[in-house]
Amino acid sequence: MIGDLDISGVFLPTLLVMMLGTYLLFLGVHTVLTRVHFYRLVWHRALFNVALYAVLLGTVDHFFRSLMLP
Repeated sequence: MIGDLDISGVFLPTLLVMMLGTYLLFLGVHTVLTRVHFYRLVWHRALFNVALYAVLLGTVDHFFRSLMLP
């Protein structure tokens, strides 16, 4: 996505806003995975969390790009 978002005169990069939204989504997914004890199956929890965040960010970016197409 190209451009900035204007929020009350403050210009924010679109990627920053998407990253913040993805972090909130990640917190929800992380909570669910913790409650179902999924992390018992994961070898390296921190590496898995980084990969999960990257996948979620790519998914959110793809979703917003598909909304912007004419």
